[in-house]
Amino acid sequence: MTDLIQTSIENKVLTITFNRIEKKNALTHAMYTAMADAMEDARSNDEVRAVLFTGAEDVFTAGNDLIDFQQSGGLDGARPVVRFLSELVEIDKPLVAAVNGLAVGIGLTMLLHCDLVYMADHATLSAPFVDLALVPENASSLLLPNAVGHVRAAEIFMLGKKVNAEEAYAMGLVNQVTSLDDVLSVARKSAETLARKAPISLQTTKSLMRGDKQTLKDRIELEGGHFSTQLKSAEVMEAIAAFFEKRPPNFG
Repeated sequence: MTDLIQTSIENKVLTITFNRIEKKNALTHAMYTAMADAMEDARSNDEVRAVLFTGAEDVFTAGNDLIDFQQSGGLDGARPVVRFLSELVEIDKPLVAAVNGLAVGIGLTMLLHCDLVYMADHATLSAPFVDLALVPENASSLLLPNAVGHVRAAEIFMLGKKVNAEEAYAMGLVNQVTSLDDVLSVARKSAETLARKAPISLQTTKSLMRGDKQTLKDRIELEGGHFSTQLKSAEVMEAIAAFFEKRPPNFG
């Protein structure tokens, strides 16, 4: 495991922590490899009955490292990010998230695959794909409208709306809002409760609730093709340049 992704197993809960705090826990392909490896092992490891995601310090994740993504080819083929997204769909063991701060892009879309989500009161969710001239990923173009309705999803995806903790709770995106000091312990308590339940019953229940996995895989593949095409576009070049130059992009 890279030090940028920390993992531990305690009381049959695998905890995966994003640990690149100097970059606000932005995810690289190497970090996706580590997470995909951990998730793949968790699927067949009897010592793991639940998975808990969180971030180091007071940040969940700022999303994908765009420079790393450009250099690595985005979502083309069987790349580490695609492996991780597939594991989120494939795993039948419950997924829990402790959103301890800023959650951008994948930081939001992975929550749509989690079974329980707890959020610190100062945290925000956002998915500024269109603002970066990109498109949604992780089957979020299907899952988010299903969860919150089309018009609210359009605000988040198309207008780039940031969603605060209370709004996320009202939308049904999170189970509970708590303080930063408490969010991890509250999430861990729930994960450990799940880990003590009858595993086959729990996994079957999750599978029945989630429905057809192939539908999600097909949407991830469809999104990935568009994402990779956009990543090579002049629109993205302008969006990234504007981001680093701290100016509005000009798509004229």
